[in-house]
Amino acid sequence: MKKINQTVDSFEKLPSPSFVCEQDLLEKNLKLLKKVQDEADVNILLALKGFSLYSTFELCKKYLKGCCASGLHEALLAKNEFGGEVHTYSPAFKDEEIEEIIDLSNHLVFNSFNQLNRYRQKAINKTSIGLRINPEYSSVEVDLYNPCAVNSRLGITKANFEENNLEGVEGLHFHALCEQNVDALEGVLEAFEKNFSQYFSQLKWVNFGGGHHITRADYDVVGLIKLLKEFKLRYPHLEVYLEPGEAVGWQTGYLVATVLDVVKNGMNLAILDTSAEAHMPDTLAMPYRADIRNSALANEKEFTYRLGGNTCLAGDIIGDYSFDKPLKIGDKIILEDMIHYTMVKTTTFNGIKLPSIVIKVSDSCYQIVNNFGYNEYISRLS
Repeated sequence: MKKINQTVDSFEKLPSPSFVCEQDLLEKNLKLLKKVQDEADVNILLALKGFSLYSTFELCKKYLKGCCASGLHEALLAKNEFGGEVHTYSPAFKDEEIEEIIDLSNHLVFNSFNQLNRYRQKAINKTSIGLRINPEYSSVEVDLYNPCAVNSRLGITKANFEENNLEGVEGLHFHALCEQNVDALEGVLEAFEKNFSQYFSQLKWVNFGGGHHITRADYDVVGLIKLLKEFKLRYPHLEVYLEPGEAVGWQTGYLVATVLDVVKNGMNLAILDTSAEAHMPDTLAMPYRADIRNSALANEKEFTYRLGGNTCLAGDIIGDYSFDKPLKIGDKIILEDMIHYTMVKTTTFNGIKLPSIVIKVSDSCYQIVNNFGYNEYISRLS
């Protein structure tokens, strides 16, 4: 895949579909995260699972300490494109990848004592070893996104924690939030300290994971800084890490699509050149309703349409929306807030083209940093 760097001077000239990340909005988020990092004296990492737009990493690394990765490929991306610290966690590592992951990682977090026992001797003295624990507390309401749901495979519970098997372990990691405010972290921290603080004296660091929605307008940033400072006063020897993904890319851009056809079957149906299934799967999996610029709920405005994707999946439906004017073939549709946890999940299902990737530098400068086509489709198959 050859990366490009083509510049156009207006929105109307953008390829469709395309993800458009607005550089000024991204930097605004990064500055707020840097404020938390500096004032609370903690380390904030970019979670690549939520935001891995590496064309922006030159900007991101001015503000953040490094990246957290979920396996070999993300660790390679972090090392090659970002620099800084690389922290790697996976539910289970593979024998054929572990040595390269160790070489790439400043912190390596194991999900179980089985994994620790299997790879400890390879990792010890080469990277800082951690364990992911399950604090058994979470206020996440959707089990699909709840790391601490009943019977979760993610992390070690107190009942399964082997306190006599901590040779080489320097840190504990938890992840129990999903796009939540500081009050959710307060509850998790209380459970974390209650169940595991007796081991803190032998550690060097703790990692509070992701799901901190720090850049959302109603997030209590002052409360977060206060909470982090108080924790560090209780445990001054511990380095503290947070690894938000959505907070970096939150409301930094959109997915632009084009109306290809308008048909009728009991209601108006608009077919777009994008896809819920292939380009924004959370709209089907969670599900959630994507915000569309200048639209409203069905029947709130004069003209209502069901927006569907351009694949043969019957359920490839984005949702029902109303508009002030009738939709016409060639109209642009702007789906808001599609940079975090969207771009990273795209597929080529049905052979549909992946959206181009664009950085909006200014109102008159859009950098098209990648286009996709047949090669991306066939390279996944054989």
